[in-house]
Amino acid sequence: MKLLILAAGYATRLYPLTLNKAKPLLDVGGKPMIEHVLATTSGISVEEIFVVTNNKFAADFEAWAKNFMQQDDAPPVRVLNDRSTSEQDRLGAIGDIRFVIETAKVRDDLLILGGDNLFDQKLDGFMQFAMQRGATLGVYDVGDLELIKKYASVALDDKSRIVHFEEKPPQPKTTLSAMCLYYYPKEVLPMIQKYLGEGNNPDQPGRLVQWLHTRHPVYGYQIKGRWLDIGGHESYELANREFRVK
Repeated sequence: MKLLILAAGYATRLYPLTLNKAKPLLDVGGKPMIEHVLATTSGISVEEIFVVTNNKFAADFEAWAKNFMQQDDAPPVRVLNDRSTSEQDRLGAIGDIRFVIETAKVRDDLLILGGDNLFDQKLDGFMQFAMQRGATLGVYDVGDLELIKKYASVALDDKSRIVHFEEKPPQPKTTLSAMCLYYYPKEVLPMIQKYLGEGNNPDQPGRLVQWLHTRHPVYGYQIKGRWLDIGGHESYELANREFRVK
């Protein structure tokens, strides 16, 4: 299985912090944000890590990867530069997933994580579930019907299959939110090309799930514990308090 970290955004809402540093490389509680993300995968077998980024920050990620791979048992890390230079020419998250699949010739199962989604539950259980069910989305119960309006609302049936997915619902019926955490078995990967080939939105990776679950079974696995989607200064400051390295 291969692991893909999405890290090609420009994080303009975090300026000036991200003017000259990629958001996943910002320090959170004593170590780079991306290392908090990777810590959740420590108990699962990953053959190779891909980090997809843009032209502005590719060299910074290369330097980080060189240092990271010096750690014991660290899998190889390959940084892929999508060659975008600004918000105007970026490929979008789904476009970047396709870019990695094509550039690295990925023919394996693929675990995808957002480089700015922080949570502390290890992914062992998620992967055991996903290996049994197939395409799987990480979901989190935000516990508030008003708060879920900021995210994507997900409804599951009694077998944990996704039966409804709606971005920023005006009248949500569930407090389960989609996370930037996806497992796509290798047989599902060609459907990403189909999604984009139909002219669908190449950004916001949840939109791929919204399209896919009506054509192919996609399941939801609930992540417990803490979860922060780092968007602006407030959530970043909270992350520094909540995810401090002990």
